[in-house]
Amino acid sequence: MPTVENASPADDSTPAEATGIASQDWATASASPQYRAAVVDLLGALAYGELAAFERLAEDAKLAPTLDDKAELAAMASAEFHHFEQLRDRLAKIEVEPTAAMQPFAQGVDDFHRQTAPSDWLEGLVKAYVGDSIASDFYREVASHLDTDTRALVVGVLDDTGHGNFAVEKVRAAIEADPRCGGRLALWARRLMGEALSQAQRVVAERDALSTMLVGGVDGMAAGFDLAAVGEMFTRITKAHTKRMAALGLAA
Repeated sequence: MPTVENASPADDSTPAEATGIASQDWATASASPQYRAAVVDLLGALAYGELAAFERLAEDAKLAPTLDDKAELAAMASAEFHHFEQLRDRLAKIEVEPTAAMQPFAQGVDDFHRQTAPSDWLEGLVKAYVGDSIASDFYREVASHLDTDTRALVVGVLDDTGHGNFAVEKVRAAIEADPRCGGRLALWARRLMGEALSQAQRVVAERDALSTMLVGGVDGMAAGFDLAAVGEMFTRITKAHTKRMAALGLAA
């Protein structure tokens, strides 16, 4: 969910000189069974992530200190659910059962949210801003290797739901009112960073089709990342995280 302060490491996910699959539409690219499998994995992971984000925001609304804050989170939850619907509908359109596509990722996403359950309102805001943005950065990087139709969908569902600027405003105001909470939130954000990166790495490592697309290309049609480029990708994501921490008024 990139904002002015929260720019992703690849704000324009369209390759400057698209070649291979990145220059094709879905009808052409999906002729590769391996590429099709990679896209099904990607859309399944994104769809479950959006569904979980909807559930989490609705739950976090219970911690909101004011009715206005509660309404803000409700609107964001609604936006996340709309993103889920778009992904679910695309899976159905390409004749994939959405639940089956999401199932392999449910445990990992649920584990992440269980391990990073916020204890209060401010921790919930930092989690939404930091954790969700790291995931968005990762999927934007992946999007640069997708066919034109799938890339447009993925970039669209990663659009900011408004949580970025909202979180920055609220967290900075809280730190100004009580500077002592800054240290606690900085530690919390660093923990989120580690957990979110581990989750992204597991997605790549555990799904053969998706990792093949990223590391070596699919059937020779996509440039893909090489192993060094994968490391560079995670370095860019880490740098973007540092900028977000500064926007929140926290030390990385």
